[in-house]
Amino acid sequence: MKGLLRRACVLGTALIALPLAPSHAADVRPSSAGCGAASPQEPGTSVPYSLTSGGRERTYQLHLPDGYDASRSWPLIVAYHGRGNTGAGTEAFSRLSTLPAVVAYPDGVVGTGDGDRQAWQGAPYAAPGVDDVAFTGGLLDSLEGRLCVDTRRVYATGKSNGAGFTGLLACRMADRFAAVAPVAGAFYPGTGEDCAPRRPVPVIDFHGTKDATIPYAGDAERGLPAIPDWVAGWAGRDGCARRLPDEVTEPDITTSRWTDCADGSEVTHVAVTDGGHTWPGADGYSGGGTTTQTIKAHEVLWDFFRNHRLPSPTR
Repeated sequence: MKGLLRRACVLGTALIALPLAPSHAADVRPSSAGCGAASPQEPGTSVPYSLTSGGRERTYQLHLPDGYDASRSWPLIVAYHGRGNTGAGTEAFSRLSTLPAVVAYPDGVVGTGDGDRQAWQGAPYAAPGVDDVAFTGGLLDSLEGRLCVDTRRVYATGKSNGAGFTGLLACRMADRFAAVAPVAGAFYPGTGEDCAPRRPVPVIDFHGTKDATIPYAGDAERGLPAIPDWVAGWAGRDGCARRLPDEVTEPDITTSRWTDCADGSEVTHVAVTDGGHTWPGADGYSGGGTTTQTIKAHEVLWDFFRNHRLPSPTR
């Protein structure tokens, strides 16, 4: 549409989501209140917006895929940046906006510690009193109220502190997110204590074995778990009965999978040998250390996401 105003604006309050059709019809039958509404921006573009949460103005970048059409429902991915980064910065390197999905890139609130760095709830340096879980709920309501979203195909991913926050969302918002994909996750105790999700949550995790920021083997002084232990914890939480033999993709990728999990969930861990605190396949700088190009995280997580949906609502 010509004359599009590329400026921040507030998306309206969401309406109640409509019942979803069976999964084979999800792309042709509306699933959220925004289906049929005029698009807030042109397909294929990324535009900043704001909304109010907890008395604060919060911001995010919204990308609509090429071919976005409000007559059919679309998957939604919410991508959380690392400490000190921004939503727009994460869009720049992650390549998530190349996927056939609506992608929202929210911004955290400046936290504590060195520098004015935005962060997410659950980390020791997060801004005190900021409820990012509530913000996420408001963001989903707003997006589903203005866009045609398949509410059974809503996913979360993130980098570092943002990845750790997806772990918290898996614990507390399992009824809204079909699956999560943390990358180089900082899983502080505040992002997983007393985790009792309402349903088994499919998880795919990526981490470099030479990540100097969030060590693969953990960091007891900061309360960070060893990454294999964190992943195995989710396999146990999801009731997975079987671990498949590891698959090695030369020269540097080892993939571990847990299957036969409750309610069709699954857990996957992608270890990048000698990989740094980076986003695999990043299109630009994403953190310190080596960035593998053997795989592209956005492609791998999308292949995982597309196999998982929230259960059909019961009447």
